[in-house]
Amino acid sequence: MMNIPKMADLAAAGKKPEVLFWVGCAGSFDSRAQKVTKAFCEILERAGIDYAILGNEEKCTGDPARRAGNEFLFQMTAIQNIQTLDMYEVKDIVTACPHCFNIIKNEYPELGGHYNVIHHTLYLEQLIKSGKIKINEDVNTDTITYHDSCYLGRGNDIYDAPREVINALKVEIKEMKRSKVNGLCCGAGGAQMFKEDEPGNKRINTERVQEIIGTGTHTVVANCPFCLTMLEDGIIANEKQNELKLYDLSELVLTKMIN
Repeated sequence: MMNIPKMADLAAAGKKPEVLFWVGCAGSFDSRAQKVTKAFCEILERAGIDYAILGNEEKCTGDPARRAGNEFLFQMTAIQNIQTLDMYEVKDIVTACPHCFNIIKNEYPELGGHYNVIHHTLYLEQLIKSGKIKINEDVNTDTITYHDSCYLGRGNDIYDAPREVINALKVEIKEMKRSKVNGLCCGAGGAQMFKEDEPGNKRINTERVQEIIGTGTHTVVANCPFCLTMLEDGIIANEKQNELKLYDLSELVLTKMIN
């Protein structure tokens, strides 16, 4: 079992970490996203990063509430989080969830929460470039395709960083026809994750997985817990669970990390 440091324990010892890892609701409670949390924490530890989490003091960012139209609930949870972050004098935050990244970076400032927020794709790129993550280039990995999450891509114009990380792993990317600014949503954003399907002929995640299959690759990489859930469901719907592997970017990095 990993011994992940908590902000409260460090504060009690008179210490402050270099960066706060914002885990998010999915990374805390969803069984698939928990694997991403563990993988990213292992990378941080092996790279020698001084980090901590809030643990039970971390609340939902309020993103689903705001997207669903419950502004009161959003502001209530956001202000609670801001109070907690400011109590610990947090400056730098890294998160593996584009939804958490987007709302803390772009929407918390209007409520007084000003932080340097970075998504883990950018953070992984920085760790590789600085040499804190060393890659085993002898490990052979099949060609892969990469799925752009909406809140990282179109929402924040971050397309190159995850691809730079994949290139650093010496893995060839086969792009889907709909990628980058023209990427196809997995179907979960904007609180759609938590509501019933609307009328239609095909689920959007089924369509997306068919595009993945069309690339001829056996591995798809994502960077968002919602995307992981939707793509996993799409893979099952297409009966490709024995042929198609699905990774978060941090999990892929961990397979090739040597330090």
